[in-house]
Amino acid sequence: MTVEAVAAGIRRRVLEHTLRNNGGYLSQACSSAEILATLYLRVMRLGPSIAPLIPRAFAGVPSRDNPNAFTGAGYNGPRASELDRFIFSPVHYALVLYALLIELGRLGPDALEAFNTDGSTVELIGAEHSPGHELTAGSLGQALSQAGGIALARRLRGETGRVWVFMSDGEFQEGQTWEAFAALAHHRIGNLGVYIDANAQQCDGPMTDVMTIEPLADRLRAFGAEVHEVDGHDSEALAAPALARLSGSGAGTGATPRAVTATAPTPQHQAEPAPTDRPLVVIARTDPCRGIELLRERAPKLHYLRFKTPAEQDAYEDLLEHWQDSSSQ
Repeated sequence: MTVEAVAAGIRRRVLEHTLRNNGGYLSQACSSAEILATLYLRVMRLGPSIAPLIPRAFAGVPSRDNPNAFTGAGYNGPRASELDRFIFSPVHYALVLYALLIELGRLGPDALEAFNTDGSTVELIGAEHSPGHELTAGSLGQALSQAGGIALARRLRGETGRVWVFMSDGEFQEGQTWEAFAALAHHRIGNLGVYIDANAQQCDGPMTDVMTIEPLADRLRAFGAEVHEVDGHDSEALAAPALARLSGSGAGTGATPRAVTATAPTPQHQAEPAPTDRPLVVIARTDPCRGIELLRERAPKLHYLRFKTPAEQDAYEDLLEHWQDSSSQ
């Protein structure tokens, strides 16, 4: 099983579902497929799924009065001190994650039959009970704060497993994201890694038109992170920073250390943290139309695809049929 094959399967499944339902977050599959496949196949240390292939029905929100509540974390394996935890932040990408889990055999191929139906946990916008999700992160930017707390707790307990977070670039328009990075740096949370799908587009159009976040890498370094910018469709480039950190080689290749001011340290200032005490950030520069050139006709409004004419839908049907014919040969 290769990253390339899984990424192609993700795009095919999301396109198929979009056609069946006349709507879907298709561009997110185009941009993030290699990132997510690389995380699951090459970066994260996860155990086998312990959740049912067909997701359970919604059992209510977590509370001390609801012993039946559950999360979707079981699809990422059991919770163990040596295993990693995965926090999925841009929950409107949920269909992409479900498609990935199906490709990996962690979720049954019929699981999407209950997608976005009443009482189902296979939600359009994922929540803590949805497959592959552990937290509710519907207000973008909140997941990173929660992940930081999990990573700190793991370090205090002496656990060797890491915490990995998948984010979208639009979340860096949220103040809470920057507050979270300030906290990660202050507490020297080096057992947390963040992968960002930097596809440069959001609901209202291009990121640069709505509110620019650049220079993102420099800003994150100023907040104390070890940062790498890579081609988000290149599995080798995506995996390299994480593998370098896991091998104990520190910053690895391509990292730029945080700038140190000329002011001499005082008792009130912490010494510069070691590379392994910094959160790791991989900015994956991606193409929201990768693999589906038809989407470029809709640029720059790519956030959600709903077919405008029968002819447009037919064009996407032809693409899917071509993919299916190619895969059967």
